[in-house]
Amino acid sequence: MTVMMMQLQTTTFDAAFERYDAIRDRLPPVVVQQAPKQATCLEEVVDHYDGFLFDSFGVLNVGNSAIEGAAGVLDDLRQRHIPFRVLTNAASYTSSEAFHKYQHLGLDIRRDEIISSRDTLFANLSKHSQISQWAAIATPQDEFRDTQQDVNNLFEISGSWDDVPGFLFLTAENWTQAHQDRLIESLLRHPRPVIVGNPDLVAPRENGLTIEPGFWAHDLWDKTQADVVFFGKPFHHAFDIALNAWGAGHYAMVGDTLHTDILGGQAVGLDTICLTQYGLFRNKPLAPFIARSGIMPTWIMPALAKL
Repeated sequence: MTVMMMQLQTTTFDAAFERYDAIRDRLPPVVVQQAPKQATCLEEVVDHYDGFLFDSFGVLNVGNSAIEGAAGVLDDLRQRHIPFRVLTNAASYTSSEAFHKYQHLGLDIRRDEIISSRDTLFANLSKHSQISQWAAIATPQDEFRDTQQDVNNLFEISGSWDDVPGFLFLTAENWTQAHQDRLIESLLRHPRPVIVGNPDLVAPRENGLTIEPGFWAHDLWDKTQADVVFFGKPFHHAFDIALNAWGAGHYAMVGDTLHTDILGGQAVGLDTICLTQYGLFRNKPLAPFIARSGIMPTWIMPALAKL
């Protein structure tokens, strides 16, 4: 296996928001809401709800660092017997690996409380029964042990990409414009499915906003005739898994991004809580972007715990 240094390209907030606006018609429709209410932390609204769905990046952690107070909020919910799930669009590692990551960060999140877009993608690959083998844009260490499908790492294919029956886009690590151009040229010659495990355009990390698979996937959609399919927020699959397990109740989606967490939660009938201190809108006024996008959360608060 070829060892590659991790490389993630970065972008600006303005560029990311403009791109979200540009792909608006490919996302779930906006649900008309009343003006958002303000709160300082989750404790102020917890009694309104029977359970919570949490985004990860910008809500519980930023990159490889837990957000201050997040662990205490999860502990409090558990003591109150209020269920929660983490809906993560991180598809570069398995849910078991995510579980160990959260434990390392001091976050008491159990394996069955994690619903990843990677899980929903692999669960739905069988619907593409005409494709017997996939090539994944994945990390060098990914062994695909969490799927029964025949999946190889695209970076390890030495021959033409024209011979690949279908593509899985799991990570943007080590993906470059040169790779993108090569894939576009191959898809133009021979259109094939591209299944995307992370619809996010960007993710908040310690060093800024990194470009994620959704950014590259929408570029493929723009420039080729490929059948591009997304799994993860704002699309319904992961929400369905959580809500079907819980049954009827009054639930809220907690996130940091209007076009993924908030839009996706509203699309499946949830109240939504947008956090502003650590994620996409860190150091940004939220109101102008709510007005611009038309996406209104039920609540706005800085973070899960009182700062």
